[in-house]
Amino acid sequence: MKVQLPQKSIKDYLKIAKEDVEELFEMAKDLKDLKIVHVNATSYGGGVAELLYTLIPLMNNLGINTQWEILEAPMEFFNVTKKLHNAFQGAKVDLIDEELDLYVKINKENAKNLDLDADVIIIHDPQPYLIPIFKEGKYIWRCHIDTSTPNKKIWNKIIPMACDKYSKALFHLEEYIQKPFEQIAIEFPPSIDPLSDKNKKLSKDQIQKIAKRYNIDLERPIITVVARFDPWKDLKSAIDVYRILKEKSDIQLLIVSAMAKDDPEGWILFEDILRYAGTDPDIHFLTDLKGVGHLEVNAFQTISTAGLHTATKEGFGLVIAEMLWKGNPIVARPVGGIKLQVIDGYNGYLNTEVNELSNALYKIISDKSLKDELGKNAIKSVKEKFLTTSHLKRYLKIIKEVI
Repeated sequence: MKVQLPQKSIKDYLKIAKEDVEELFEMAKDLKDLKIVHVNATSYGGGVAELLYTLIPLMNNLGINTQWEILEAPMEFFNVTKKLHNAFQGAKVDLIDEELDLYVKINKENAKNLDLDADVIIIHDPQPYLIPIFKEGKYIWRCHIDTSTPNKKIWNKIIPMACDKYSKALFHLEEYIQKPFEQIAIEFPPSIDPLSDKNKKLSKDQIQKIAKRYNIDLERPIITVVARFDPWKDLKSAIDVYRILKEKSDIQLLIVSAMAKDDPEGWILFEDILRYAGTDPDIHFLTDLKGVGHLEVNAFQTISTAGLHTATKEGFGLVIAEMLWKGNPIVARPVGGIKLQVIDGYNGYLNTEVNELSNALYKIISDKSLKDELGKNAIKSVKEKFLTTSHLKRYLKIIKEVI
């Protein structure tokens, strides 16, 4: 299934990243006759879809014919691939023969039915990983999850099935690279789009209307967590941090999320977290079920006093860069790609324990000059490393190498 995409112009980024844009025009000259296809599991919910909504239109705007194909699959398939996702991040799960057979079957069907006649095909994450077995082509595997300590039993069962079909394998961090990808793997951090609805500057009126619609008090400190309902996000710890902090400061906690199509486990966790939070009126659950879209997420991040991220595993965590881009410090656990984005004491604080996270947030809430300094550094750190234009340059470089 193809995805309908918005029109975007690379020239719109000149004011933000002039040198990157000029370099992109030069790099694209040699790639104009190519066709590129990206394949992933869903067009909505989660960081991969958001990345592609920006990168693909910009590749087309540079004159490179780029398409986006979505897997066609039943929910049973996504139950299996969620297992793979968790196993690749180190969870102890089992994969029975029937589940593996379904995984192979759906990949084979999609290899036949999707439009994959292209010069380079970029496969995102485990869901479509086996497609190259059934369709010839030049393939890149783009892994968006934390594979630093995978469940070796599952990893060694799945990865060898198709690894020799890939020309390159892209991982967020060098520490995620595992056998047998060492010779073709590249560290490849993702990015945020500064002009998207989620990251563009909103008017004061827009922000106030959104805050009022969701009963958020702009006069009191706001701590915001943006995360899927996933066991690795450890949202119960976020609520624990809030409860400790609530004893010292009259704060509000915003838990912002989207219910992704390819994550059936998310609905179960959503209900569990709701029960854990209880009836506290200052804990706001803000999801697409309540009409929360990208503009609303933008507003919630913009009005935040600070961001909180309690994940115990994290592929990269683009929500961190998004919050930093709004000029707000982040308090987070030092896992995965968060360690690249949050520099302890510079644009936020890194801690592991709930009490330490709470203390760091209290420090920010209590000292406006500290918050302002951390916030200024936050914007600077994202501009230097994690914007769309630098990400796009990395992609064009890899595509040139593959062809």
